[in-house]
Amino acid sequence: MNGKNIVCPVDKTLNLINKKWSIQIIRDMFFGKKHFKEFKEDNPKLSNKVLSNCLKELEENGLIKKEVLNTTPVTTEYYLTEYGRSMNRIVYELAMFTLHDEDSYSDETREELKKTFKETLEIDD
Repeated sequence: MNGKNIVCPVDKTLNLINKKWSIQIIRDMFFGKKHFKEFKEDNPKLSNKVLSNCLKELEENGLIKKEVLNTTPVTTEYYLTEYGRSMNRIVYELAMFTLHDEDSYSDETREELKKTFKETLEIDD
């Protein structure tokens, strides 16, 4: 950036979410998914190993919290931390980026998607 050994904030953010599936997992958590198998429902190409590693890294970076429930069988749930929830604007802007492409979505679909993301991600304009 400016030669003073200061790490660029963009680089720091990208390092938090640098795994291939990180953003999709964070997005899914905003939409209510919290169990291992749920993350794979919309992402069939996501292997168990990659998902497990990604969830572990997101937890280590403080973006999600893992909770093991004392049930039979044992159930594990994942939640966004407050820090992870603060990524709502990033996820929203990623979605809005392609909504501006007029060839990708009809006007009706574009408005419906925008409304859904706004409500789910709790975006105030």
